[in-house]
Amino acid sequence: MLPSPPILKHRAGDLRPEASIRMNSPRARSTNTLRIIAGQWRSRRLAFPDVEGLRPTADRIRETLFNWLQERITREDCLDLFAGSGGCGMEALSRGARHVTFVDSASAAASSIRHNLDLLKAEGGQVVCEDSLRWLQRQTPPPRYGLVFLDPPFAGDLLVRSATALEASGLLRDNALLYLESAQSLAALPLPQNWSVLKARQAGKVHYGLYQRRPSGPSSP
Repeated sequence: MLPSPPILKHRAGDLRPEASIRMNSPRARSTNTLRIIAGQWRSRRLAFPDVEGLRPTADRIRETLFNWLQERITREDCLDLFAGSGGCGMEALSRGARHVTFVDSASAAASSIRHNLDLLKAEGGQVVCEDSLRWLQRQTPPPRYGLVFLDPPFAGDLLVRSATALEASGLLRDNALLYLESAQSLAALPLPQNWSVLKARQAGKVHYGLYQRRPSGPSSP
């Protein structure tokens, strides 16, 4: 069973370009809402900060994703990198995930996720306010996660960099599932060679897919 490490507190200087959020913007004081689609909190709406760069996974894409996952969510240990609104991780907890680690560098996003976890009286959620790449680089095995939501800001090469860092981190279990979102075709990206695509679709300008990680070491005799 995944241990529940203490929540990490945000420190000055932890914000990184991954968040693309201007914390002093007037927009940061307003809110949007997301809807939990199914599970114990079905149809609940949760507020999240309306700040630049925070792009939650659309409801219809989230519904498709969790239809793909089906029974793989129950009692699973999940990682929501670049968590933003926390929509994917919250949906996983609602549907029976055992634990979700939410990682985001923006203090407003992290605070909102903490608030929503408290509001739902949710168990099994840990919020880390830190740069996702730096967090990955300082983690050590054993493998913990069987399901990862990887949805960084579209600008730049954060998806490829974070996928590479995630594979190198030792945090992924054999045959872990990975959900990816991108503004460009996922098939054109240099993702880890041992990640194989199971499902892939496009909704408007968003490319998204579900991948499975094969063990990267030598095969057993």
